[in-house]
Amino acid sequence: MSRAALSLHVFGLYLALVGATLVVAPNALLAFFALPPTEEVWVRVLGVVALALALYYLLAARHEVVPFFRWTIAGRLGGFVGFTALVLFGFGPPALALFGAVDLAGALWTAWALRTDRAG
Repeated sequence: MSRAALSLHVFGLYLALVGATLVVAPNALLAFFALPPTEEVWVRVLGVVALALALYYLLAARHEVVPFFRWTIAGRLGGFVGFTALVLFGFGPPALALFGAVDLAGALWTAWALRTDRAG
């Protein structure tokens, strides 16, 4: 497995963990981020979406789909910007920025890994 594939594999596992938590015990994750508990279905729907994304990441890593690796960098940088904006504009607690930090770290790791893999 290339370094870039490993970075996507790890991120896919992270997405699977977050997604499964949102489906099975969403209020536990919401409490961690100082968000109010909910019984609405939207949070579980988001968990299903996260699980689907996790599958894409894991399969792309397994099959070394390098173009997908590159695409995820922009998407995760966008995630970082989005989560940061939500916090800065007062739509969420500061702890929500942790999701953005994970996105940023994952994007930087994948970018570094792609360069390192290409250099051989």
